[in-house]
Amino acid sequence: MHSRTKRHLAPDQLDALLRAGTGVGCRVESELSDGWFSTVYRVLLDDGRPAVVKLAPPEGAAVLRYERGILGTEAMVYRRIAGLPSGEVPTPVSASVSTPMPIPTAELLYAEREFLVLSVVEGTTWDKAADRLTLPAEAAARRELGAITARLHTLAPEDGRFGYPAAQSGLLATDWRTAFTAMVEALLEDAEHWQSPLDAPPAEIRRLVAEGGDALDEVTEPRLVHFDLWPGNIFVDPADDGSHARITGLIDHERAFWGDPAAELVSLAFGGDAGPDSDLIAGYTEAGGNLDFGAAFQHRLALYQLYLGLLLVVECGPRGFGPTHVAFCRRMLTDAVTRLRATARTAP
Repeated sequence: MHSRTKRHLAPDQLDALLRAGTGVGCRVESELSDGWFSTVYRVLLDDGRPAVVKLAPPEGAAVLRYERGILGTEAMVYRRIAGLPSGEVPTPVSASVSTPMPIPTAELLYAEREFLVLSVVEGTTWDKAADRLTLPAEAAARRELGAITARLHTLAPEDGRFGYPAAQSGLLATDWRTAFTAMVEALLEDAEHWQSPLDAPPAEIRRLVAEGGDALDEVTEPRLVHFDLWPGNIFVDPADDGSHARITGLIDHERAFWGDPAAELVSLAFGGDAGPDSDLIAGYTEAGGNLDFGAAFQHRLALYQLYLGLLLVVECGPRGFGPTHVAFCRRMLTDAVTRLRATARTAP
């Protein structure tokens, strides 16, 4: 996917960048072009390890406020999944990892300001494997995904705050209502800058968020929310006959925030049913997760659908996405506003 936020380097430039930052060079094998924000290369490191290099946007590239410093957020998530502190640790990070990861993902090999070097996740992305899976295999994989998500939601911030972890965003607060309201406000400010076609007045969006304040206040413990678990960010290893598929890794953690686990269902719904009677929630519950699906929960879920719709529309500006994609995102935002209006009317 073409995006103005992608930084492309010639093979010798990437090799020099890695050598300067890590002492280890690389040979570029291919560019992995499926990403929507960062440039990603498949490489072979000088020591023989296959790896993936993820580049931060070029210096001066326009990004949304919440995207400031998100490569550091991704590094933090890999460290936390591996059982490491979220702060700076010596690289290569893998030298400190001594226990198996409870959540399947890539291993963080090196972390620098301009790039991450990650181990290769085996398998293929779920969106590319979906047509090969039988219905029972799909159901079992969704159940496994639910269990993995529940384990992800056991991770909590070290400082107890809600919002986006990167300090550059300025979107952290001690309560969820304040943090989420600031997250929406940041997008509305970005929308004004980029003249984004919201199809709903900013004043109405602010009012809808404010009306959900009591529901947001029910969230008192921040948890790690990936918020981008659509099938393209989930790797699976399917059997040749499609009779089963094992999840081999979750990727692209850079958009994670500390917040309400209910928000995870917004992106998970792109891959199938995420309702209370779904295989996904059965796996989530069996692994110890708890989602109540009551009225306040449904109200918050509508707010998170609004947030994602708003985010997708606004990001089209700095990334330079074309009219077809813009129209798709606008429909998502309009649908989310409609659902939230209905939720607000029926809320107690």
